[in-house]
Amino acid sequence: MAKKKVGIIYGGKSAEHEVSLQSAKNIVDAIDKEVYDVVLIGIDKQGKWHLGDPSSHLLNEENPKLISLNKSNKGVALVPGESEKQLVSLSQDEGLDQLDVVFPIVHGTLGEDGSMQGMLRIANIPYVGSNVLGSAVCMDKDIAKRLLKGAGISVANGVTFSKHQRESINYVEVEKKLGLPMFIKPANQGSSVGVNKVRNEEEFYQAIAEAFQYDHKLIIEEAIVGREVECAVLGNEHPKASIPGEILPQSDFYSYESKYIDENGAELAIPADLSAELVEKIQNASIHAFQALNCEGLARVDFFLKEDGELVVNEVNTLPGFTKISMYPKLWEISGISYSELISQLIELAVERHERDQQLKSAVWE
Repeated sequence: MAKKKVGIIYGGKSAEHEVSLQSAKNIVDAIDKEVYDVVLIGIDKQGKWHLGDPSSHLLNEENPKLISLNKSNKGVALVPGESEKQLVSLSQDEGLDQLDVVFPIVHGTLGEDGSMQGMLRIANIPYVGSNVLGSAVCMDKDIAKRLLKGAGISVANGVTFSKHQRESINYVEVEKKLGLPMFIKPANQGSSVGVNKVRNEEEFYQAIAEAFQYDHKLIIEEAIVGREVECAVLGNEHPKASIPGEILPQSDFYSYESKYIDENGAELAIPADLSAELVEKIQNASIHAFQALNCEGLARVDFFLKEDGELVVNEVNTLPGFTKISMYPKLWEISGISYSELISQLIELAVERHERDQQLKSAVWE
């Protein structure tokens, strides 16, 4: 049987660029090379696409603080509507490899928010992860919270402001509503980028200024006292949930650096120390949230587990990190699915969804 050509797209114009590079490295290392041929497509911070060489597509790949894309002189573009020349060389104006499926591991803006998914759908290429709607909804924490609440799922109390409302944001009013401490975060970012824990008025306005550097909308939320529990979900129409894990931050909260830079920034308790009853409750809640937000393929559902047993969804991440210290692959490993097998299942789920979608009529008269 011929190998499937898997395009791995990584990097991107996002605050999570370096995280994406780490994720791509781990996927390339772990993918079953007996079954899949890898085509590397790195996107630099200016948005240009580069065809990568597997042996040299990254610089300083072992150092999360210094890792960077090794830009090639082989610029490429994706051509929608083509079946045999989907990738075109910009320097030689010739068709390159035909892709059977794409694993878009571009975290954050323009990769996780439905933009990449829409492009791949137009190009008619199967891709790993949620569709346009699920990706966009989960990226926007404000919209996601509204849908979760509508589905009867508990979320943190909060308020949302757009940038044009900035002058009306009043510390006294917000503090009266949410109490202290509180969290301020951009609505459309991941990996704790631009997130701050606020304890006083000075920190409040500083955090607002930082959040608006990353997005045109921000969320201010109450601080939930509880254990930070995460669960991985895998599947399309019939998703399954992993054994939950727990984040034990060694700093004030689970920051960007704790997640991806500092291996000692947080302790991961995998599996979490939970009763069988609570494990089942978290798994069921994870699948409920996954389906309520129209997710497919994969997602990591993050909860606060309060002392009284109530589960509060913090966020649902449709393209969680695949770095060597990332929770999503670790949760599946403890649940019985190796890193390599996890990648294979995600690719096959992408192909399965694409084949299902091809059965839909695209015109009234055929």
